[in-house]
Amino acid sequence: MLMAFHHPTRRWLAEVLAADGPARVAELASRTGLAAGSVSHHLKLLHRYGFIEPAPELARDTRESWWRNASRTLRWLSEDFEDGTVGRRVADSAAVANFRHQVRAFQRWRATASQLPEPWRRLSMVTDSYIPATVEQAEDLHRQLTALVLAWAAASRADLAQRPEVPLRPVRTVTWVFPSDPFKS
Repeated sequence: MLMAFHHPTRRWLAEVLAADGPARVAELASRTGLAAGSVSHHLKLLHRYGFIEPAPELARDTRESWWRNASRTLRWLSEDFEDGTVGRRVADSAAVANFRHQVRAFQRWRATASQLPEPWRRLSMVTDSYIPATVEQAEDLHRQLTALVLAWAAASRADLAQRPEVPLRPVRTVTWVFPSDPFKS
């Protein structure tokens, strides 16, 4: 599952579906510049692990293959796998790939932020806290942040269903909670 989602092309296709809504394989191929066969291959893996789902009700005939985002959350800890195992290597690689993906997304946003209309241009918010905490407090923080983001996402989707005409843009949230000793930059 981790390998399926953290492949750069599959992650890209999943995000295109999340941002732009359901699409046919041919449309995704056109938008991304990928061959339709390649798009189909990557979509099958995303579907196998529940990241996307078919949208057959949108097809005009049986030759059309429509797909939509399944809004699945994914959480893992490398430490859940024993050192030296394939599972641990995959989990570690997925964590690094996820971080790189987030950094690239931030860099793309910074490079194009000045081109966005207000108030989108000033939307970025960064919170970087460095607070001594117990294990229980850190776990509680993680639970609260996750619950907040999931509730916000559900409310945003419900609002969109009620007001489909309102302009929107994809918004990325990244929340990390991890122990960190002081370090010199």
